[in-house]
Amino acid sequence: MSSSVSVGRAPGAAPLIGHLLPLLRHPLEFLSSLPAHGDLVHMRIGPKAALAVCDPGLTRQLLLDDRTFDKGGPFYDKAKEAVGDGLVTCPYSAHRRQRRLVQPAFHSSRLPAYARVMTEQTSAVTTSWRDGQIFDVYVEMKRITAHTLVATMFSNTVDSTELTEMFDDINLIREGIFSRTVKPSLLNALPTRSNRRYLQARARLQRAMARIIAEHRSGGGGDHSDGLLSVLLSDAGSPGNSQSRRLTDTEINDQLRVFFIAGIETTAATPAWALHLLARHPHAEQHLHAEVDRVLDGAAATHGDLPDLRYTSHVVDESLRLYPPGWLFTRTTTSDTSLGGHPVRAGTTVVYSPCLIHHRADLYDDPERFDPDRWEETHRRSPSHHAFIPFGGGARKCIGDRFGLTEAIIALATIASAWRLEPLPGRRVRPALASTLSPQGLQMRARARTHPEAIRKQACEPRT
Repeated sequence: MSSSVSVGRAPGAAPLIGHLLPLLRHPLEFLSSLPAHGDLVHMRIGPKAALAVCDPGLTRQLLLDDRTFDKGGPFYDKAKEAVGDGLVTCPYSAHRRQRRLVQPAFHSSRLPAYARVMTEQTSAVTTSWRDGQIFDVYVEMKRITAHTLVATMFSNTVDSTELTEMFDDINLIREGIFSRTVKPSLLNALPTRSNRRYLQARARLQRAMARIIAEHRSGGGGDHSDGLLSVLLSDAGSPGNSQSRRLTDTEINDQLRVFFIAGIETTAATPAWALHLLARHPHAEQHLHAEVDRVLDGAAATHGDLPDLRYTSHVVDESLRLYPPGWLFTRTTTSDTSLGGHPVRAGTTVVYSPCLIHHRADLYDDPERFDPDRWEETHRRSPSHHAFIPFGGGARKCIGDRFGLTEAIIALATIASAWRLEPLPGRRVRPALASTLSPQGLQMRARARTHPEAIRKQACEPRT
């Protein structure tokens, strides 16, 4: 079969470390440069050879055929090592069953209840800010997403000391997944301080989740009926279910660790990047403030406000386009196959990047420009659905996509209703190098637009 796509090789690979240096120093620039070398580009992640998919049609083929292009490769191998064999990391052979059993926890009927928690936690954090206060925006967004996730997963039954330890462990694990992906395996096996801390954090988080599951199963610690964990346990333990239809405690532990890491880090990155981009684009910021003033009238955003927060939603989508939290993924081919007519052998590591696709000039007008209006249906060149993949696609699309989008919109609208965040002069903001594309150095100053006490009061009172 003759190839109908262009195939090239990424320049600049170094012995042993491959393209590690450009990935570490300038990840977005490196990925954006790959399409110039072909639709399929040979590269190396550390010492491992990989095939980068740069064409949107071929990327869609990869995402839809998850049997042939199964979860695997350096990134997923290290993620599985960290969080087990849950929904995100499990192979094709286990995915459909797990997805079916986990899906009820993310059913659309549960979203309004989850959104109430999002509103409460966003209000709790933002009303603690002071006019003129300087803080790291990403850290504040993680405060919101972490406490929201705990409340929705565990119904607020985890004490603050254990939570603090869990959050610290999550940071170590998240950073460890990325560093262990790009480093040679030999370095990961050495008894260094960073390797020991990573292994200890991984074990502690697994033990903490096991204890929480056991407590919930026994009914200890109060009423858990509204928590995400309760849904998983009820499905796992329903009388009469065959073993194949149950989630074991080990599987539930794996799911919770994945949700805990992904639900905090990735969801926090989106409103953080949005606030950074808005501060650099005053016209867009003014448009957003006008919308939230009209829709919210000084209150915190709720689930019922979402249909009217159109521009806020566009800001979130544009932030996800420019800085997708999951920016680099790997797959492994399970059999000999082809992409665009180019043969790909079984066992090949295939790389795809939402960031690469989102920055293609043939898919997006002026792709480096922050332009929320491009998401309006009346825009002369609205982005294709297939060219926007911050949550992946196909059967392996992120199960929590609506949860994450809802939280990002509620958080951004609530913040914009009460505050304007100003950038600090001379501060350099850049993507942090980890499994999540998060902003590093995002220190901003909070300026009150309305009195925070009014937000706290109105967030607790339904609007008519």
